[in-house]
Amino acid sequence: MIVITAPTGNIGRHLLARLLESAPAAGERLRVIVRDPARLPDAAHGGRVEVVAGSHADAEVLDRAFEGADAVFWLVPPDASLPPHETYSGFTRPAVEALVTHGVGHVVCVSALGRGTPLADRAGLVTATLAMDDLIAGTGVAHRALAGASFFENLLEECDAIRDRGVFTDTVDPDRKAPFVAAADIAAAAERLLLDRSWAGTGSVPLLGPQDLSPCDLAHIMTEQLGRPVRYERQSLDELHTTLVGHGLNEEFVQGIVDMKRAKDEGLDAGVLRTPDTTCATGFAQWCADTLLPAVRA
Repeated sequence: MIVITAPTGNIGRHLLARLLESAPAAGERLRVIVRDPARLPDAAHGGRVEVVAGSHADAEVLDRAFEGADAVFWLVPPDASLPPHETYSGFTRPAVEALVTHGVGHVVCVSALGRGTPLADRAGLVTATLAMDDLIAGTGVAHRALAGASFFENLLEECDAIRDRGVFTDTVDPDRKAPFVAAADIAAAAERLLLDRSWAGTGSVPLLGPQDLSPCDLAHIMTEQLGRPVRYERQSLDELHTTLVGHGLNEEFVQGIVDMKRAKDEGLDAGVLRTPDTTCATGFAQWCADTLLPAVRA
């Protein structure tokens, strides 16, 4: 039995679709935890997936979902109303208890790059994410943290600005090259680990796109793929802080975002060597054609 959390999100929906195809042949049953079962894809209905309705922050929900489970895919949805440590470790503590209670053997979770670098202890949301990994690993469960680079999907939040003004914003240097990764590639890595549970112990699995890209590179590729000029505008960290606080986000969470952005601009994601084992398939041009272009046109 494989339990999938956040099955309707950017990563979870890709993972669920993949496992609906591959799990039956591997003799695996699937169970999902979802707040709104109506949001599940049609393929998940008809008894193909066992559904536990509710939040995976709820101890009672987790107790039902983890009973008889062999493996869990764990993803924490960021909650901007809470400080970072409560968003990640606080959310995960009930799961840690349920993992132990039900003797779950393997956990695959969504994490971040940066572990082992000098910036890891002052990287805001990334630091909180790594502490969550340690919390899970401390149970003794076999654990793999999918250490993804920044997601291509973050640009979907910029669709209106790209469509209306041909602009996207961030806080990093225009020429700072860094790895990016597609959510679908994170899901593919999770699928492999969840189905082949011959691994043991704890560890991090770095996941990088095919090449490092700067904001200027992203703008150039978007211009080509979208057929319209797209340019990058750099926002200061102070401007970002003021904007997010103005939207009513928790101030400690906002500071966590700012500290993460600062660390990324200082090279947080640059510490992993790109090898065949760490390189994912989806390039940015392909992702733009498949995902960003339809979103901008919508």
